[in-house]
Order: sequence, then C-alpha cells, then structure tokens
Amino acid sequence: MKILVLAWEFPPRIVGGIARHVAELYPEIANLGHEIHLLTVEFGSAPRYEIVDGVHIHRVSVAGSYDFFHWVVNMNESMGNHGGKLITEEGNFDLIHAHDWLVGDAAIALKHLFKIPLVATIHATEYGRYNGIYTEEQRYIHGKETKLAYEAWRVIVCSQYMRYEVERALQCPWDKIDVVYNGIRPEKKLQADNFDRVSFRRRFAEDRQKIVYYVGRMAYEKGVFVLLNAAPKVLREMGGHVKFVIIGGGNTDHLKQQAWNLGIWDHCYFTGFMSDHDLDKFQTIADCAVFPSLYEPFGIVALESFAAKVPVVVSDTGGLPEVVQHTKTGVVTYANNSNSLAWGILEVLKNPGYAQWLIDNAYQSLATRFCWKKLAVATEAVYGRILHERTQCTWE
Repeated sequence: MKILVLAWEFPPRIVGGIARHVAELYPEIANLGHEIHLLTVEFGSAPRYEIVDGVHIHRVSVAGSYDFFHWVVNMNESMGNHGGKLITEEGNFDLIHAHDWLVGDAAIALKHLFKIPLVATIHATEYGRYNGIYTEEQRYIHGKETKLAYEAWRVIVCSQYMRYEVERALQCPWDKIDVVYNGIRPEKKLQADNFDRVSFRRRFAEDRQKIVYYVGRMAYEKGVFVLLNAAPKVLREMGGHVKFVIIGGGNTDHLKQQAWNLGIWDHCYFTGFMSDHDLDKFQTIADCAVFPSLYEPFGIVALESFAAKVPVVVSDTGGLPEVVQHTKTGVVTYANNSNSLAWGILEVLKNPGYAQWLIDNAYQSLATRFCWKKLAVATEAVYGRILHERTQCTWE
C-alpha cells in the first residue's frame, strides 16, 4: 500500500499527543512493507524533506496569518497544494489518512480530486472538551470534525470511550468506527548506566521529599487545579515531605496563584516546558505520576509513566480507565474530586510494595496491550478493509 498521511504536528514540532502517535505508529506500518508519505508543517531547522525510520516526511511552509484559524486555513492550502503535486508526480496512492480536523480540508479536497479513499483518526472532539458546544469557535471546530467523520471511509479512535463519543457527538455510524489504542516505545525511557539519579533528582526536590508530578498542557480539562486542591491533604499525611512538580508550557499564572492561596507554594515547582531528553530522565526519578483530567480521550501520558516505571494515579474520565486498570496497573480516582485524588496519591506514597506491584503490572501491559507493532497490524487491517470495499463499488 502507498499511503499519504496528513498531520499538523510531527517531531520536532510537538504540541500534544498527535506528534508522538504519528511518529511512532508509521515506522511500524512502513516495516510491514507499506510506503508512507507524511505531510506536516515546517519547524525550525528541520529538513523540508527527509526519510525518518522508513517514512517519507514532507514539511510544508505556511503563510503568515492573523489568528489560529487563519493559520489553519493557510496550512490546509499548503498541504493541499503539496499533496496534489505529490500524488500527481508519485501516483498510485491507495489511501489518505488525516489526523484530526485541522488537516481535514486538505484531506477531503485531495480525496475528491484524486478519488482516493480517506480514513480519519479523531483524537479528541470539541464537544468532549467542553461537554457541549457553546461558542462560535467551538461550533466551527465541531462542524469541521463532523464533516471529516462524514467524508472518511472509516474513522479510527483511540479508545472505546471515544467510539461512543464520536458516534454521539459527530453523528458517525457505530459500525464505521474502529478502535486502535495508542502505544509507546518503552525502550526510550531507559537511562544510561552512568546517569547520576541523585544529582538530577536534587534539581527538583530535597532527598527526603517524594516527587509527585503532572506533565501535559495547562488547559482546564487537564484538571491540574484538582491536583493542587488535593496537595494540602497529601502534605498533612506525609509530614510535608512531598514536592509537586508541574511540567508543561502555557499560562500557569492562575495555578501559581492557587498554590499560593492554598499555602503550598513552597511545595510546588512549575518547571514550564521540559525537553523530551530531560523528561525521560525526570520520569524515572519520580515517585508518583498524576493525571487528574476532566476530559481525556486516551491518556498517552499514562503510558509514558508506565514505561518510566513510575506508579500512576488518574481520574475515571474518558479513556483513562481503559488504559489504567484500577488496583492492577494504577489507581483510578473520581474525576474532579480532590479528596479522592489525595487518597489515590497516598495509596501509592504510603505503600511502596503496592506501588512496585502496580509498576510491574503496568510495564508488562505495554507489551500486551500498547505495543506499536501490534497496533500497526490493527491499523493495517482497517486499511485493508477499506481497499477491499473500494474494489466492490464505483466512485461516483
């Protein structure tokens, strides 16, 4: 198969989980013998064209824009133009695969112009993020998501939770939706034998302090404020010997103010953006990872923690309970409930034997449930179904 993939983020441009998903899935699909051409956005000094792990990467320039939505329009124009040129010159593409609504316009245009079946991965929905559609901006994005799901031959989602959500929110037929989990390469968390864990750890906390961390976007739906509200109870139970490390870029002023108001400022460290190089090291020296999301389609951050062998505490929202099996591979707590979250964190911090048992089970689950090789085969099966169905019909 020859597949054209459109993704608005790809390393070194990393905004959310799509970049890692695309970067780790498609090399495995290429290893299955398929030719992958990936269209994405130029970033820094990254080459405009290169082959990475068997995947042909094409980075397009995007014209200047006055806001995010204008930028998305310009990006789609660039991707459409480059994709059209690529299909014309290379020929014989079997499928187009679009990742999320941001690249939907270009993918849909290429589908109709060249009569190539389109598959879409919906990583999240605007409806789910806000528990409804309330503003014109949300209505615009929701419309783009709905159109992409409608135009796609099949839709891939990352969890059973998202299958229900896409069916309900985007009016997409249930039998048109396939569930393929996200995965991870656990070996990337391995550290060199000469890694000075003690010195690195002291950059974030005192030796006597347990490190509890969150990593991700600072958006409301990530629930970082719930973690801060849980912190005083955790500190009381642990004699104050805990450091809460909040990792991620974006505006954290409101969270810093919350920490100050709660009287826990001295026990919090807002690092801002952290490079993957440092994050891979950091996760291996932490004592507990916490993801208290109010909305989470999957929770690839939990897999990152599984791979780093750090115990995980999450909320029972979205796809997180599918990823983290309560009392087996982690602790699942009630969403938007700081008392429940504090209980879960204390379960891990106070019971090191139990925490290690969770770590061992979680790491084993990476090979059985979240292995990219297996997930690539599952994705290939979706592609194969589409191509088979394509031979049974005439494109009008």
